[in-house]
Amino acid sequence: MIISEYGKYDGLGLADLVRRKEVSPADLVDSAIDAIERLNPQVNCVVQKLRDHAMAEIRSGLPHGPFHGVPFLVKEFGMHFKGMTSSAGSRLAQGFRHEHDTVLMQRCRAAGLVTVGTTTLPEMAFNASTESLLYGPTRNPWNLGYSAGGSSGGAGAAVGSGMVPIAHANDGGGSIRIPAACNGVVGMKTSRGRTPGGPDFGLFLWGLAVEFVETRTVRDSAAMLDAVGSPDDGYFYTALAPKRSFLAAALTPPRPLRVGVIDQLPGTCEIARENRNRLADTCKLLESLGHVCEPLRIDYDSDAFNSSSIRLWATTLGHTMDVFARSTDREIGPDNTEAVTLNVYKFGQSLTAFDLEEAMSQQNVVCRQVASAMRGYDVLLTPGIARDVAKLGELDQNAANLDMQGWWDQIVRNYSAFTPLFNTTGQPAIMLPLWQAASGLPLAMQFVGHPGDEETLYSLAGQLEHALPWATRQPPIYA
Repeated sequence: MIISEYGKYDGLGLADLVRRKEVSPADLVDSAIDAIERLNPQVNCVVQKLRDHAMAEIRSGLPHGPFHGVPFLVKEFGMHFKGMTSSAGSRLAQGFRHEHDTVLMQRCRAAGLVTVGTTTLPEMAFNASTESLLYGPTRNPWNLGYSAGGSSGGAGAAVGSGMVPIAHANDGGGSIRIPAACNGVVGMKTSRGRTPGGPDFGLFLWGLAVEFVETRTVRDSAAMLDAVGSPDDGYFYTALAPKRSFLAAALTPPRPLRVGVIDQLPGTCEIARENRNRLADTCKLLESLGHVCEPLRIDYDSDAFNSSSIRLWATTLGHTMDVFARSTDREIGPDNTEAVTLNVYKFGQSLTAFDLEEAMSQQNVVCRQVASAMRGYDVLLTPGIARDVAKLGELDQNAANLDMQGWWDQIVRNYSAFTPLFNTTGQPAIMLPLWQAASGLPLAMQFVGHPGDEETLYSLAGQLEHALPWATRQPPIYA
């Protein structure tokens, strides 16, 4: 049975319908698959529809978690379930089969989520736009000529268009937050060590990357982190335990906060005028709610930060490609790998262990400088991205003339300028779709907390969502 007005509910809202027996989990699967079949030909964010898999999960008995019966999508990179095939957005990895559940997958299932499909990403999760040669471009539901962001662009577009209320995502340089900004949804990059990466990954991407989700609402994000955000066995590092549930924090307005406002980071472009104006509007909104906003400058050696990040990214990307090549028995080359990816792979091969040790040393220096600058502030505020949402084709991962440095400059210095820094520091950062640009596309702001302090971010996010209820805004393409 297809549920009327399915798309207007968030995950907790759908779970409540199931608890009150107004709908069944099977009804919700039908509604999600129907939404995917109607919208995906235009948006192109879902790779595999897994209705039979979802119904088998329901027949086996769903756990009575907070999201009992709620449809869910899994990105084809990172978290996975036993028997899942995926491609990491690459012809090189096409057909790769996973032999076990990850810990995060087990926890999502325990929360009651039902997996109905998988989502797109750029090749090897290495772009701020989701436009792989394998899948074709994933389109923004607010305007089909624009990017859905990356690397979790499929997840962002699926949630933004109402196909599902929650979708798996991960973030090593902004890959949860950039799609949230582009698609008008909520994207929390959790603290380092908050969500499990086991058993496959320890400090994945040298500790820069985290696994979590995209959601329509703040309360869904908070309730999801309550469900999955605790240590897994054998991990290198564990984030501080919260003092209360994250959902309780999201439902409680914060005390007056001191907010450090950052309009530019070292070595990045100046933000566009419209983004600057909405940053000022955000400060006015915060002050009307009783918070104090002060301009803040963070100084660090941007060349050292960029060069160290480039080395870490290239090493992890290269190693991941080697793993896929061995598993699929393919030789890495231009016939199965996009041009930028191949250039970065070759750069990664040239690095030594000493290069990586030096890179980690440089990352440590930046962490100390950011922590020192944030002393005395509860939260940092930055623009979401530095300019308007990119048009499709602007961020071309198959551009043969771009090496690792050129790609980094295009993606980070001039577009997602405010996200990678907080992967280095390990701080929690949440992207909120507070505004709409003159173009009609979402225009988001990023809020950053102290390490381990998602509680303050959720409390502030809940207050802002009440003040500017973005979930009432829907794109032209919506379930």
